[in-house]
Amino acid sequence: MSPAAGRAASLLIGLATAAVIVTTTVLPFLTPQWVAFEQGRANATDWTGYSTEELGAATGAILSDLVFGPPEFDVEVRGEAVLDAREQGHMRDVRTVFTGLWVLAAASVVVLALVGWRRRDRAATWRAVRAGAIGLMAAVVVIGVGALVAFDALFELFHRVFFTAGSYTFDPASERLVQLFPFKFWEETALVVGVVIVVAALVVTLIAGRRARPPSVASAEIDPAMAPARPAAR
Repeated sequence: MSPAAGRAASLLIGLATAAVIVTTTVLPFLTPQWVAFEQGRANATDWTGYSTEELGAATGAILSDLVFGPPEFDVEVRGEAVLDAREQGHMRDVRTVFTGLWVLAAASVVVLALVGWRRRDRAATWRAVRAGAIGLMAAVVVIGVGALVAFDALFELFHRVFFTAGSYTFDPASERLVQLFPFKFWEETALVVGVVIVVAALVVTLIAGRRARPPSVASAEIDPAMAPARPAAR
């Protein structure tokens, strides 16, 4: 492999590593268990006026439509639709973003399999994995520091990047989507997700760092028990 091709392969492996870490880290936070826990901390029952059972049923249906589909988001509570047409449209946009994330994750796994594991220089592959994990950690730390200072501004920026302007602003006094998932829900979830990403990336960094090391002198030495016996001195 030429030097240029090697650098390109390393870049692809590093980016793929970061994408896989992010995707696998996000998955646990789409479970009803986590969402219910954080909704409790954000007092979603008070915001919505729903009972705990009604809140769980509405949220479970929305999560099911988001992850598994079909993306109808037409769950009802007390005979009334939980989300209005504009809120349903936004949730379909959210599902499109998540679909893009899953496609990116699948493509990243393919890159790691075809580019990484088929590469003859395994140490270089592991160095690229390590670099991707370190780069991800650095990015998350920088974003985390910014979030601690101005989370609302970063939250707004995120939505501007991924959604059409005006499609993601809702009134917490009358619209259920932001009552089901209050601002505190997103603040705390984002913080925990960031911490878990950093921990996962650190683990990958340590594992990849060990794999990328050249064999030590000690491991290269012949085991004395396996060495041929020396002839006896005369």
